[in-house]
Amino acid sequence: MAQIETAMVLAAGLGTRMRPLTDRIPKPLVTLAGRTLLDRVLDRLAEAGIERAVVNVHHFADQIEEHLKARMAPKIVVSDEREWILETGGGVLKALAHFEGRPFMVHNSDSVWSEEARSNLTLLMEAWAPQSMPALLLLAHRDSSIGYDGRGDFHLDASGRLRRRGAGEEAPYVFAGVSILEPQLFEGIAERSFSLNKIFDRAIAKNGLFGIALEGTWMHVGTPQALIEAESHLECAQLLRNRQLV
Repeated sequence: MAQIETAMVLAAGLGTRMRPLTDRIPKPLVTLAGRTLLDRVLDRLAEAGIERAVVNVHHFADQIEEHLKARMAPKIVVSDEREWILETGGGVLKALAHFEGRPFMVHNSDSVWSEEARSNLTLLMEAWAPQSMPALLLLAHRDSSIGYDGRGDFHLDASGRLRRRGAGEEAPYVFAGVSILEPQLFEGIAERSFSLNKIFDRAIAKNGLFGIALEGTWMHVGTPQALIEAESHLECAQLLRNRQLV
């Protein structure tokens, strides 16, 4: 397995869809089943062997920085975006020097899933082929996801390559908020603020955007209602595990 050493956790969003919960705290510090969204992500990264996490901050940045002081693993580096709204791609571009020219993982702070025996982050790294995959995305099955009501993002072919959903189409897979990216995909970009979709399109132009479907149930915790649904799912999953252990 090709090991990724560093991940970027996208934690700088304004969290407008999560209001009123985000009127006083940043979205990454919203609690889901007793743990913050940010800690859920960082714990998964640590369990998968990721040694360092670059966390970008903007909205209620001081609260996130204070919270991160208690983390022992992975090692935390803060990318300060207080002065700008950079979007997802711009945030990664600003932090690019931290990856030292090596491929890295990007993880949305509101992407949560229930998994069974295997770590989906480990599965993603196992599927990654450094010589032939400029970008590898973690996908979720649209119809079995929680907190998502869109028409899907991608079609996945037998080789693992991705094609975007066309106009008027529906697609079976949705981007689950985690990717492995080559830093070369960011070369020559002049914009300060842009979406990671620009990077995915660059990979598509190289015939190099790939994906794998996660095992388990993906939860896009983007609204208060989605938070309630995700918490209910996690509670049910825990009860089921407890019964199996009896």
